[in-house]
Amino acid sequence: MSTTPIRTGIIGLGRGMSFAGTFEAAGMQLVAICDAREDALRETAGNLGVAAYTDYDRFIEHDMDAVILGNYFHQHAPFAIKALDAGLHVMSETAACKTPAEGVALARAVERSGKVYMLAENYAYFAYNQEMRRLYRLGEIGEVQYAEGEYNHPMNSRLYNQLAPGLEHWRNHIPPTYYCTHAMSPIMYVTGTRPTSVNGLSIPRMASDLEKLHVKRGDQGFVMICRMDNDAVARLMGLTMRGESIWYRFHGTRGLMENLRTGGDWGTLRIVHEEWDRREDDEAQKLYVPDFPVHAELAKQTGHGGGDFFMCLEFADAIRTGKPPYFDVYKGLDMTLVGIQGWKSCLANGAPQEIPDFRREEVRKRYERDDFSPYPEDRKPGQPLPSIKGAITPSDEAIAAAKSVWREMGYEGE
Repeated sequence: MSTTPIRTGIIGLGRGMSFAGTFEAAGMQLVAICDAREDALRETAGNLGVAAYTDYDRFIEHDMDAVILGNYFHQHAPFAIKALDAGLHVMSETAACKTPAEGVALARAVERSGKVYMLAENYAYFAYNQEMRRLYRLGEIGEVQYAEGEYNHPMNSRLYNQLAPGLEHWRNHIPPTYYCTHAMSPIMYVTGTRPTSVNGLSIPRMASDLEKLHVKRGDQGFVMICRMDNDAVARLMGLTMRGESIWYRFHGTRGLMENLRTGGDWGTLRIVHEEWDRREDDEAQKLYVPDFPVHAELAKQTGHGGGDFFMCLEFADAIRTGKPPYFDVYKGLDMTLVGIQGWKSCLANGAPQEIPDFRREEVRKRYERDDFSPYPEDRKPGQPLPSIKGAITPSDEAIAAAKSVWREMGYEGE
């Protein structure tokens, strides 16, 4: 297997550049960066000694093998398709597509190109999730019957305004279900199952919540119930309600495993076997802190609990070996469509929605014109809003507070 570094470009200086620290260990080499912020772009490129582009079309003409998309959450699919058509491998952040129609186009582009596509979903690679995957494959808890995934990350108005500069910023218009991949990915990664349908309920911000000096129109949280393809049920929960919770639980036909969520001790794994169902080498309850299976010290030096390192490593290995990464385009679309179809369900007060399998062209044809989108640039009659309460109008006080934060950041837009 070749050890020549994989020449890689990054679009998006914010989240995108956080990957750069993992490149050397993963056998990748940063050669070009792309961003609309020209001053920051030139400074970063000069410090790193790499090429700089403000034009994405010129960027993907650079002599390189792969790109990482760290641009805005809802803009990934068109950028990915252009890169794939240019003969580049693609690793894309958090959401694979904005609409089902984009998802269809993306699946077709990956197949047309023959290149590696990977969804950059890092929570599955936490040490305890990798350990639960290993144990599940060994039959530790049997076959999954019920699973839970929670990604709930509360933040105050000031932090939210810092993350979402601009009245039309995507974070200010995203429905809560769309950010479900951190909750779903470990469930799929550990068990090897995929979602086939979803029922969703949205949780709007309460009038009594005093933390409201922001311009977010979307609801605050969600609960979604997914039927998996082995008939198991998975509950997903998030997004910005009080009480941070990053937690995963699996009930199987012969046991339970979960990471703890008490006392901030989230890295501890708990395995439970019933007395009447115990095998000779089973313990009634086992608690321990698992380490990464390989490259532990390298992983601990990177972001998101080591998840960023393992993402880049798997992407690089897929390029070198030709073996698809676990979170290929189809699994990436499965997770993304849970959020999109889940929002359709929320707007119908929990009515079930299918999770279409875009591995199948006959299914793709049913969705190739589905442009369901809550984002302001797509607003027209029939398109959804990001709250079950309808159109949310921020108060003058909230707009003033948000603009004050944005001015401190140097953001000059509206």
